[in-house]
Amino acid sequence: MTVHGSCLCGDVAWESAGPFEFMSHCHCSRCRKAHGSAFSTEVMCNAADFRFTRGGDRITRYESSPSLSRAFCGRCGSPVPDDTKPWEGKLFIPAGVLDDDPGIRPMGHIFVGSKAPWYDIPPGLPTWEAYPPGVDTAVLPDIPPRTAATGKPRGSCLCGGVTFVVEGEPLRVQNCHCQRCRKARGTAHASNLFTTADGVRITSGEDLIDSYKVPDARYYTNVFCRRCGSKLPRFDPDRNIALVPMGTLDGDPGVQPQRHIFVDSKASWFDIRDDLPQFPGPPPG
Repeated sequence: MTVHGSCLCGDVAWESAGPFEFMSHCHCSRCRKAHGSAFSTEVMCNAADFRFTRGGDRITRYESSPSLSRAFCGRCGSPVPDDTKPWEGKLFIPAGVLDDDPGIRPMGHIFVGSKAPWYDIPPGLPTWEAYPPGVDTAVLPDIPPRTAATGKPRGSCLCGGVTFVVEGEPLRVQNCHCQRCRKARGTAHASNLFTTADGVRITSGEDLIDSYKVPDARYYTNVFCRRCGSKLPRFDPDRNIALVPMGTLDGDPGVQPQRHIFVDSKASWFDIRDDLPQFPGPPPG
């Protein structure tokens, strides 16, 4: 079975014949920063069975640790596989950008000792403080907050080049399962905090911010750091909202996701296990 994947803009695409293994939700601080979500979801395949079918020259890579480069489409910011540093002959593929069902389901949550304070892991899957038993590799320390705590939620990208502060009151917080969010974040769903358009202030790195608007979308735009690919706040003055990818927050904003939206579009490999309200499309109103 050949499984295909592609980024949000479609410039980068790949395929793998499988088999696939070790699908897991990772809560480490680096994954949360890179994906802007509560966790990343990765699946492994044999490096020998993987190939890019287009757009390999469009990929930007950021070395987040000596043994790991994080790759993303330089045009749209979607996380994509990195084929330059296989681990024991395996590649890690962001599950959210898959176009087909890989035929495997998450085995559990890893690095739960680093999980976001605003996210409660629902029951139903095993959890491990770091890697599961049998994985013998170095464990890196969490990324320390890049900015001093001031009572207002602050955030930053993975490389630390972009920092911001959320000064407005949260209007709503929700997990979005639409295909665009899954492609943009590379994981099961986006987790977004909404405030007013003037409720977020960029404090450094504005020159590193890039964005990609889906051509046939009325509003959908992915905002990211052009150096490390981390997802960043998006401003929409016409609707008077700012959207903050919650995985980029350095502390606890004091609010948690309130609902799941666009669950009719959710990934086939992901089960919603909490008791939050679910909406097939956008929430009412």
